Amino acid sequence: MVTDRKIGVLMGGASAEREVSLKSGAAVFNALERRGYRVAAIDVGHDICDVLKREGIEIAILVLHGGHGENGAIQGLLEVMGIPYTGSRVLASALAMDKESAKKIFLYHRIPVPPFVVVGNGSSREGNGSEVNGFGKETVPFTLPWVLKPAAEGSSIGVSIVREEASFLPALDHALKFGGRVIIEKYIEGKEVQVGILNNTVLGAVEIRTKLDFYNYEAKYTPGLTDYILPPEIDAEVLGEAEGTALAAHRALGCEGATRVDLIIDSDGNPYVLEVNTIPGMTETSLLPKIANRAGLGFPELIEAILGEAIAGGEKR
Repeated sequence: MVTDRKIGVLMGGASAEREVSLKSGAAVFNALERRGYRVAAIDVGHDICDVLKREGIEIAILVLHGGHGENGAIQGLLEVMGIPYTGSRVLASALAMDKESAKKIFLYHRIPVPPFVVVGNGSSREGNGSEVNGFGKETVPFTLPWVLKPAAEGSSIGVSIVREEASFLPALDHALKFGGRVIIEKYIEGKEVQVGILNNTVLGAVEIRTKLDFYNYEAKYTPGLTDYILPPEIDAEVLGEAEGTALAAHRALGCEGATRVDLIIDSDGNPYVLEVNTIPGMTETSLLPKIANRAGLGFPELIEAILGEAIAGGEKR
């Protein structure tokens, strides 16, 4: 047993990814309870401080996807309360959740990302930070197709692929429903690979093949719409470069614990980082547990490894 302290599994919340978070949280809670841990399942609301005190929570496992659970807010609250928690700290969480900020960090560290523009809040900014006048499709300095996505959402919520100009404004309006800034990325044709990282070590990778236009929310959570290839059917040298790029992205943001880094590998074998997920899905069939299982780490052991690192990190701080 990693600890005899009272553990709170924080899940749910009010983000657009609430239902997925509840499933992840239930899987983590059940795994820990079967192992004999003192554990409480907590659906996070505005009274979270009172609930944590009332339950006597001594360490928190964060299984909150999106919103305040993944943007550094709950991490800051736990810091103030003196409760150790799993995953990345405040700054890394905030950077990873904000795709614009993350991409700028990646560019600084020469980590490849697709060409992009950020529009919203009355202005548009190119990926290199220079100003662009206007707010229409003429602000995009690269050719179609494009990927439009909210700057601070997960699970592909609000994401569209624009293949013709007529689709641009509807896609932009859709993305703006989930925040005031929208990332417009150059669409890169290639293989989607997701790399699992645990405590600054690459666990492995999975290749995503979806029957839909892209790996959207429906493809992620509807059985039969997506095939998961473990290990990826990719040249070993190319896969090694992709895994190294993923680890560099994880470290550039200062991430800790378990993350899943999403990449696209083009036809020439070049990897591009799409995003870093600081609290990846944690049901027993989610991608990080799949990757861990192939690496010889079962679901309960994965949870204990994440928990152990959080305890050790808390003691160091």
